[in-house]
Amino acid sequence: MGNLLQAFPEKTERERIAIAKKFYKNLTDMFLETIKMISVSNKFIARRFTANWELIQSLEQKGKSVQVHLGHNFNWEWGNSILTNYTTFNFLAVYMPITNKIFERLFYKLRTRNGAIFLRATSMREEFLPYRNKQYLLGLIADQSPGDPANAWWFNFFNIPTAFLKGPAKGAMLNDTAVVFAFIHKPRRGFYEAVFELATEDPAAFTGQELTEKFVVYLEEVIRQYPDMWLWSHRRWKWSWKPEYGQIIK
Repeated sequence: MGNLLQAFPEKTERERIAIAKKFYKNLTDMFLETIKMISVSNKFIARRFTANWELIQSLEQKGKSVQVHLGHNFNWEWGNSILTNYTTFNFLAVYMPITNKIFERLFYKLRTRNGAIFLRATSMREEFLPYRNKQYLLGLIADQSPGDPANAWWFNFFNIPTAFLKGPAKGAMLNDTAVVFAFIHKPRRGFYEAVFELATEDPAAFTGQELTEKFVVYLEEVIRQYPDMWLWSHRRWKWSWKPEYGQIIK
């Protein structure tokens, strides 16, 4: 509720409570749907998770590698699971290992069952190296809160000074990948649609700050459109801006 108050001060308390209730329903659904992956088939998920896959396929046919930048948007687990049905890319996803070893083994098995390659955020650079010179699609949850606020770019996100990781934009520029932004919405319960939008095929045409700013603006727009689909319970604003962190860009 604190996050919602910061992001939507113009809304009434009743409106924010309504968003929170929908959010908790979506969070519960995602938990149950993730556990459901233990027993359901790919066809089951494919009927319930659709997308404009043709954008990804067209970039693949051009020989481009791709970075997909996504927020903490329900239900990314089903999206990870089904993407390999629609592309022959090496599909790489960066994740933070779960501390509980039993859950870590279970989730890793579920997430990689269709050929996705999960790279640990704690050793991402080393694990990425075997794929750098191959054609790949790298999926990034690009609204993670940076571990070091002094080594971040700062933007007014929902009119709140917010730190964003430098890595996604810098990686796209270094490896000359097309950048695609994505969000997921829920037409009805148990059904999802991902929407891919081409940000650029030429990341070198931007600075890292400019490319990150494009994502920040995009992310805020889709959250405002579907506020109950974003993970409001994560500590997105755990850092407060200080002058020594540098300029607030937007």
